[in-house]
Amino acid sequence: MSSMTAPHPIDDQWDRFRSTLADASQLLLCLDFDGTLAPIVEEPDEASPTPENEAALASLVSASAVSTAIVSGRALADVRDRIDGPKTYAGNHGLELSRHGLVAVHPVARKRTSRLEAVCTALETVLEPVPNCRIENKRLTGTVHVRSVPRRLRPVVRRHTHAVVDRFGNDALEVSTGKRIFEIGPSIPWGKGNAVALIAADLPSETVPIYIGDDVTDESAFRIVEPDGIGIRVGGDEPSAASCRVESPTEVATVLDWLGSVGVDLLESDTSELSSVDTSSFE
Repeated sequence: MSSMTAPHPIDDQWDRFRSTLADASQLLLCLDFDGTLAPIVEEPDEASPTPENEAALASLVSASAVSTAIVSGRALADVRDRIDGPKTYAGNHGLELSRHGLVAVHPVARKRTSRLEAVCTALETVLEPVPNCRIENKRLTGTVHVRSVPRRLRPVVRRHTHAVVDRFGNDALEVSTGKRIFEIGPSIPWGKGNAVALIAADLPSETVPIYIGDDVTDESAFRIVEPDGIGIRVGGDEPSAASCRVESPTEVATVLDWLGSVGVDLLESDTSELSSVDTSSFE
């Protein structure tokens, strides 16, 4: 398990990238969406991947030695509409997982959707007076967006959010904090890291995993891929389970371009064993 230390700038880590990929035959590349492929925007509905990230990801999707996955806090249907290409998607922080043509939903989260709806409805009423506060019901989880809320009112939103979840959640729901958001979800030990572990379990043992994300919810995924794989944090040098960092989605494109032009060539060329794997057991 990785410790929480300041991740190293990506420019200091290319030798490690080379040696890690040279020892592998396959690459599993998992990517967050908001703040990673797409810049953070004031209105979440307007988020879209940068053209550079979209093009670089498309190139990696077409590489036979690379498996790609999007792992997002957005609802599965939402994030699939925003970025095309990968065959695997995890939505709602891993509570929804689309792979092998099937969609699996965490059974506990499914059972708590009505309770979550009651919480979101109550928050709509309680937080209505707060300027620019937006409540998003993603069916399995909910998000209270405070990016555009006046800074002095954000603690008020936090208190009301916790109070409503405590009242209507009845210990079945919990609140976590992200970048200018409060996330509401089932109080179960499940997150993006669990989804990444399931995705990785489908692949050969010689596969190296790389995860790129920008928020607190990505830390469980960083812990899954490190230290055998590589976690890349998008943002500053705050302590993280990721060992590397880039500044922004613009630098994410640089990493994806490097993986597509250099990294793929470093992977062992013999991938014939993969064609003999019986994938029916994964479905």
